[in-house]
Amino acid sequence: MKVVILAGGLGTRITEQSHLKPKPMIEIGERPILWHIMKYYSEFGFHDFIICLGYKQYVVKEFFADYFLHMSDVTFDLAGNRMEVHNNYSEPWKVTLVDTGLRTMTGGRIRRIRSYIGEEPFMLTYGDGVCNVDLKALEQFHRSHGRTATITTVNIGQQKGVLDIDKDNVVRSFREKKDRDGTVINGGFMVMNPEIFGYLEDDTTVFEQGPMQKLAAEGQLMSFYHDGFWQCMDTQREMQKLESLWQSGQAPWKIWK
Repeated sequence: MKVVILAGGLGTRITEQSHLKPKPMIEIGERPILWHIMKYYSEFGFHDFIICLGYKQYVVKEFFADYFLHMSDVTFDLAGNRMEVHNNYSEPWKVTLVDTGLRTMTGGRIRRIRSYIGEEPFMLTYGDGVCNVDLKALEQFHRSHGRTATITTVNIGQQKGVLDIDKDNVVRSFREKKDRDGTVINGGFMVMNPEIFGYLEDDTTVFEQGPMQKLAAEGQLMSFYHDGFWQCMDTQREMQKLESLWQSGQAPWKIWK
């Protein structure tokens, strides 16, 4: 099963970093978060990636073109015009990098990679979030129900204490927040059948709006609830949180050796 990663957005909410590089190339532990996502998928046997590019796409292309230079020790023999790569490790990946346009919306980006998919289901996620969801269980769940789309849903916990207030504005109870007090949202890490392309009209299609709403209205959208770790990287603070987890040696998404 192929994995499609949306990595073409402008990253306007983390401009401290994204004015220099696309958000998926912002580093956690000296590796782009895009690399972390791909390593995670690869541990479950998903090695065929299609990456939807846009903003500063050349940064992503150069990273993979020079992958050995980023990951290995290198000796340059300038006099002999030779390069020797030491202790090189080749990932079992096939990576297709697709220019899906600078201003194209998410649904339009998915629509543009139609020719690379074929007639099989495919994984789909965003290039700015990590988790520890069981991807094999996600795949099995999707294949079991026969609907067009499955999204991994996660709970964004309430940030404040919770009040029970009656109609006369009397506070009847107060307690500290619990994770399940929050809102369940789309956490990415989705699975789509090829029928999804029939819901995508053009470059202006926002996947999370019209297509998702229509899927839900038709009963074609299923939820795979994940109550483990999940974290997106929309802000500098969230980037620092992920970096702290990585440096502590307790990053929940790091399941590789």
